[in-house]
Amino acid sequence: MLQQTTVKAVGPYFEKFLLRWPTVTALGSASLDDVLRMWAGLGYYSRARNLHACAVAVMRGHAGRFPDTEQGLLALPGVGPYTAAAIAAIAFDRRTMPVDGNIERVVSRLFAVEESLPQAKPRIKQFAETLLGPSRAGDSAQALMDLGATICTPKKPACSLCPLNDNCAALARGDQETFPRKAAKKTGELRRGAAFVVTRGRELLLRTRPAKGLLGGMTEVPTSDWLAGQNDKAALRQAPAIKGASKWHRKVGVVTHVFTHFPLELAVYTASVPARTRAPDGMRWVAIGDVKDEALPNLMRKVVAHGME
Repeated sequence: MLQQTTVKAVGPYFEKFLLRWPTVTALGSASLDDVLRMWAGLGYYSRARNLHACAVAVMRGHAGRFPDTEQGLLALPGVGPYTAAAIAAIAFDRRTMPVDGNIERVVSRLFAVEESLPQAKPRIKQFAETLLGPSRAGDSAQALMDLGATICTPKKPACSLCPLNDNCAALARGDQETFPRKAAKKTGELRRGAAFVVTRGRELLLRTRPAKGLLGGMTEVPTSDWLAGQNDKAALRQAPAIKGASKWHRKVGVVTHVFTHFPLELAVYTASVPARTRAPDGMRWVAIGDVKDEALPNLMRKVVAHGME
């Protein structure tokens, strides 16, 4: 949950998850749909799918107990090098050093690593491993994480309080705030599309996105493709074929959202249909009062709110 997300945002979700699924077996026995509903609003939904798949793998392949080695952990769905090292060091006292953003910053300053991220990651990892104590690897890792979070901060680090300041190459040079070096970010090209908010009395037309891909398995209103350079006419031609919805009303303005790799603008069209209108294949009518319980990502919450103003 903490990948790309702050502790403040994660806290309430973490508490809800533990209340609902207090053990890995409980989570592995849950449906993916339920997990996605609980995750809705937190973003980066591949994390939810990986979390569920990992719980299933631990339950079925490891009798409900996590592997206690870095390599064993790496074999689990959604577990990468950092997560595997962190669990191995902190939970099982294996002698390995996980490198998160805080440790990256501490190490890149301590050794004045000139190479830019992400190319510098292997070199930073090598330097970080030299900071492991002879025992209690988890304590070494957490000490460096806390150092980065509280003292060796991105801006205005409290260098005078740092226990490593005598050995910090960047501090000696006076350019510690310039580390870690980062390559210029590439902003993806703006994509455009349309979203279609269709109501049948007090019901809303929804569908589930494909399991794989962006927002996989989440709930949405019907939309067009999201393409760079797409105009309104092209997007409107992709409206759902539903009897009684031949006239679409375009709402003023657009809904904007920024994904990791591209920004998005959606024009929102609305239509109302008669009471007994059938939902197109792959779609369903959901009572508007129950929409809050659906696995709607933030983007779709904004679309629905805009469409129903």
